[in-house]
Amino acid sequence: MNYIKLFVLAATAGILIYSCKKTYLDKRPLGQVDETALANKKGVEGLLIGAYSLLDGVVGDKYSWGAPASNWIYGSITGSEAYKGSEDYDQTDIKPIENFSVTATNYFLPLKWGAVYDGVQRANDVLRVMAKAKDISPDDQKRIAAEARFLRAFFHFEAKKMWNKVPFIDETVTYANGNYHVSNEKDIWPDIENDLKYAKDNLAATPYGNAVGRANKYTAMALLAKAYMFQKKFAEAKPLLEAIIGSGKYQLVNYHDNFNPSTKNSKESIFSAQMSVNDHSDGSNGNYGDILNFPNGFLYGQQPGLCCGFFMPSQYLVNHFKTDPVSGLPDLDNFNTQDVKNDQGVKSFEPFTPYDSTLDPRLDWTVGRRGIPYLDWGLHPGKRWIRVQEQNGPYSPKKNSYYKSQEGLLTENTGWTNGVTANNVNLIRYADVLLWAAEVETETGSLDKAQDYVNIIRSRAADPNGWVHTYIDPNDPSKGFTNTAAANYFIKVYPPGYFATKGQDYARRAVYYERMLELGMEGHRFFDLVRWGIADKEINTYFLKEKTLRTYLNSASFTKNKNEYFPIPQTEIDLSAGADGVRMMKQNPGY
Repeated sequence: MNYIKLFVLAATAGILIYSCKKTYLDKRPLGQVDETALANKKGVEGLLIGAYSLLDGVVGDKYSWGAPASNWIYGSITGSEAYKGSEDYDQTDIKPIENFSVTATNYFLPLKWGAVYDGVQRANDVLRVMAKAKDISPDDQKRIAAEARFLRAFFHFEAKKMWNKVPFIDETVTYANGNYHVSNEKDIWPDIENDLKYAKDNLAATPYGNAVGRANKYTAMALLAKAYMFQKKFAEAKPLLEAIIGSGKYQLVNYHDNFNPSTKNSKESIFSAQMSVNDHSDGSNGNYGDILNFPNGFLYGQQPGLCCGFFMPSQYLVNHFKTDPVSGLPDLDNFNTQDVKNDQGVKSFEPFTPYDSTLDPRLDWTVGRRGIPYLDWGLHPGKRWIRVQEQNGPYSPKKNSYYKSQEGLLTENTGWTNGVTANNVNLIRYADVLLWAAEVETETGSLDKAQDYVNIIRSRAADPNGWVHTYIDPNDPSKGFTNTAAANYFIKVYPPGYFATKGQDYARRAVYYERMLELGMEGHRFFDLVRWGIADKEINTYFLKEKTLRTYLNSASFTKNKNEYFPIPQTEIDLSAGADGVRMMKQNPGY
């Protein structure tokens, strides 16, 4: 298979992407080459690859974790799945994001804004330069335009779900034309939809050149369906989701294969941000967005990543994975009344017996916890892998990690940490589609059909072949694993007619709950809570208990009709002022 080569960015797209200021349109030319030099098929294809390269969220400074593709800050930490982690003095601008006291001058927000709108600009560069090219066939023009418009829609979508009041920028808006003072008063959902409809209608079923990472017809259909889901346009989403499911193009794979750099781009991957290492890019093409999110304690050199103890899974997340010991189903109402046993306050050399009641097996692929195999690194040692356990909790992130046997092969060894990996970031996977379809059926169709979709997901989770297993030799994890489950895993599908008997409200909550189990720590949760209209209830309920456990969250509170969206960076509002000093962009309500 061919892969998109991200390092092309420096040689091609960089010619048109100007300086590295944090603003999205105020880009004065820096060593700019006449566009006519790129107005040919080779040049335009290079610009298109440059646009794809920003899917990783890293602009300019490769150490920028303020705009990661995974949205671990903006989607998971804010969504009650994880704590900031590390120490109070480290990356202090994450804390107000976590407790919802964030302001328009927060350092991290312009990083995300800059990343998505630089992505928009690169997609627009493709369209603008292609219009001047003479050697591109009509068919290729349609295909290139479709890919560029898909990317433009994707980047605008990222902005829309973060800030809501955002401008739509097309290829006519440039610094050179002096027309970059744009308003954010118009709803841009129709523009996003139009771009995705064009992509859907003009892309083939397989990506151009069979290149892994490029968009195809079904990728566009999936993102369009997602846009409809965010608008509660369930009837419009339904045929798209059914077409994707009915195509047979995608399928569920072994659960952990979605997070293993050696098995990435599987049949479950609909769209992923592509990462690579050891490709002579000095690590620039690896997953820098999650470089901070590895265990960091007192066993330096004996843990993945070597740094930095951020993005620590919450007890609230872990408690979701409890199952009823009789039915094997989750307890939607009482899951958080009693914690899954943990080693909070227990030193690593002190004895500890892990939780022995029944659990959903997806927990131990999502979270590293004391006494359970952490890939091939050995049993998670607990406190020695936690930077500040007292405030960060007892758990470690796991989905972004890598095997010890992959170090140096699927990790970059040229930097200050081994946390630069070839682990892709799953932007849309087939499990997403199945759960959106379940949601659609819950709202507009059949509760039995919704249950069927959820049960497809749960059936995969119930397969013992996909569970975490014990080591053959705990003293030498490299010898592999047994067929014995590492914990008391017990999960069942919903029995026939269960959703229909319980009713729509129960079915809705069950679908929402399943998304947390399936997609935990993947950056979706906060945005899901917002689109469902339950963010205030869920997040404040989370804070109510967490304030008794983590003192740094004492002031945390979610304000309805404000915190659903982040404040627009003040720098961007200021830069929207024209010659008359009038700012074209307006701040979100409440900020």
